[in-house]
Parts: sequence; C-alpha cells; structure tokens
Amino acid sequence: MKKQMTQALLAGLLLSLSASPILAKSQAELGQDATQRAQRETGRNVNAQRERIEQEAIDALMQTQAALAALDKGDKKAALDALAKATGKLELLVSRHPKLGLIPVDITIDQVDLIAPEKAIKEAIDEAEDALEDGEVQKARHILQGLASEMVVRTTSIPLATYPDAIKAVSPLIDAGKIDEARDALIAALNTLVVTEEIIPLPVLRATIMLRDADALAQRPSRSDEDQKLLEALLDAAKAQIRYAELLGYGKHADYKPLYKEIGKIRKQVANKQHGKGLFDRIREGLKALGKHSQKTEGDAS
Repeated sequence: MKKQMTQALLAGLLLSLSASPILAKSQAELGQDATQRAQRETGRNVNAQRERIEQEAIDALMQTQAALAALDKGDKKAALDALAKATGKLELLVSRHPKLGLIPVDITIDQVDLIAPEKAIKEAIDEAEDALEDGEVQKARHILQGLASEMVVRTTSIPLATYPDAIKAVSPLIDAGKIDEARDALIAALNTLVVTEEIIPLPVLRATIMLRDADALAQRPSRSDEDQKLLEALLDAAKAQIRYAELLGYGKHADYKPLYKEIGKIRKQVANKQHGKGLFDRIREGLKALGKHSQKTEGDAS
C-alpha cells in the first residue's frame, strides 16, 4: 500500500475554527479548551468528508476483499462473482469520474499530543542526534517518533487509473485454474491503494484558536479589566503554543521569528485597552504558512 505523508494545509480548517467564549485563564486551561475545540472542528470536517465517500467505491473494495477470501477457501465461483461485482462498481466510478486519479474509500483520524517541558524535548532531540552520530538509527527513530503533537487524518483511496484493470485481469487467471497467481494479483492490487496522511499540528491549531479569541476581544471599543487580562493571557498562551510547535519541528525556525515579532507588536497595540480591527491578520497568515512546508514519501506499506 502506497503512502503519501503530507503536513496539512491548514487554511480551510483554521478559517472554520469558531471563536467561542473562553472562561479559563491559565495557559493550561486555555490550551485544554483550544484542544477540545480543535478536536470537535476536525471531527466535523472529517465526518463531512466521509459523507462524500461514494458507496460504489466502498463496495468495490469490499468485493475485492471478498474475492480474496473466497480464493482462500477454494471457492472459485464466489470469487468470480465478487470480482464481477467489483468490476461493475469500478466501471461505474470510472465513467462517472473519467479524470479523477484517486477516489476515497475510507477516512480515519488519530491523535498524539505530547505534553512535555521544553527542557525534556531538547534533551530528547540531543539524545536522538547523538544516536544518529553513533549510527544508532533505530534508537534515534524511536526517540523522535514520540516528539509529536498532532492530529493525523488518513484517507485511503483507490487509484482509478490502474486498479480497475488490475481487478479485471484476475478473473482469467481463476478460469485458467491459476489460483495462486490470482491470489497474488489480488494482493498486489490491494497494495496499490493509496493512503494520504494529513498531519495537522495541534500547537498551531491551539494558537490559532487563542488568537481568534484575542482578536474578538481586541476589537471591543471598551474592555473590562477582566477582558483585558484575558486578552493578554490569550496572547501569552498563543505565544507558548507557537514556541511548542517550533520545538517539535513543525516548519522551519525562520518561519517563527515573524510570528513572535507580530505577537509582541500586538501586545503593544492592545495595551492600555486600545482596540481595532485587522491587528491579527498578518500573524494568522503566518500560522497558515506553517502548513505549507510539506514532505512527501512513497513506498510499500508493511
């Protein structure tokens, strides 16, 4: 199974995150609230994508798997019937989407959220670097794989350019009594399914939510002392989340300097309860840009 690993383009998700009222004041509480809101919004987005998955694509994959199971049981007739159904579904999909390369059949979402102090993260990175210098690649890999705070949206898709023909080629093998070859061909076809992983950094999402809440407060022509304290707390918490994203390597170090500068600039602008619109536009664009640093790799999945 081929994989494409990409760091998600955050624009759509970041724009859709709601700026609901925040009552918590500590950085920990603000972070927890932002995480929950990010989870809810991402879940809604994934569910909306799932609803757009075409049943024919799901059926085609299920019938392929059914054909393989039938061959394992020695039931050639059931295998041929399943392949005929799969072919019919695939032909319908190709006729419906003649220019579409990939058609989704499944979407899942996972999350890992490391909560650790800056010192511990730096020590882990140093340990991984030392391991690499000593040629201990696997040790370094195990250390680094835990340094993540992200949601991963995985989309499994059928490659319409190759999968239908691969399935059609199996039935003649069964008719010729070449069962082992037919099984191998089905497995090979299933291994061409493409898994796309969108990696959404949680610290970036949390910072975005906090800054949207801060922006709403900053636009108020008259803020209470409580609102002012909350605004300043949100700015501090957002800066901490941005720092956390930098520590974990979401983007390049050069991407972060303008963000810190913008937060400092906003801090001065909202001091003494000054207000105005557009104060947060540049930093929001900077956060979106963190999602544009993509890495793509392909290879057979184990």
